[in-house]
Amino acid sequence: MSFQFGKRSIKRLEGVHPDLVKVCHRALEMSPIDFSIIEGMRTLKRQKALLAKGASTTLRSRHLTGHAIDMAPYIDGTIRWDWPLYHQIAPLFKNAADELGINVEWGGDWQSFPDGPHWQLPWKEYS
Repeated sequence: MSFQFGKRSIKRLEGVHPDLVKVCHRALEMSPIDFSIIEGMRTLKRQKALLAKGASTTLRSRHLTGHAIDMAPYIDGTIRWDWPLYHQIAPLFKNAADELGINVEWGGDWQSFPDGPHWQLPWKEYS
């Protein structure tokens, strides 16, 4: 089964770096689990609000520059936050990135603030 992004996910990819958009599309093509893009570009106002409520730890988010997205599994018409689902999708994102020759970082690999929905392009390659 091959999934495709809906209009809402496509809209949320606007302004996101084309390399990350390619990875998202390829990962979804490979995935046995449907997922949606829940956030791409982010305003500084939104970033400050997320920081204030503890949902972020920085004002230097890659979302502010179009170098990050948040995704979530979409099962039976519902966004899901279960970590096991992110662990199933993460290898697909990594494989898609490898296939396309694009380096990505997964927030779920972070030790200090694990962030399962978060994918970003590395600072060292995309400043």
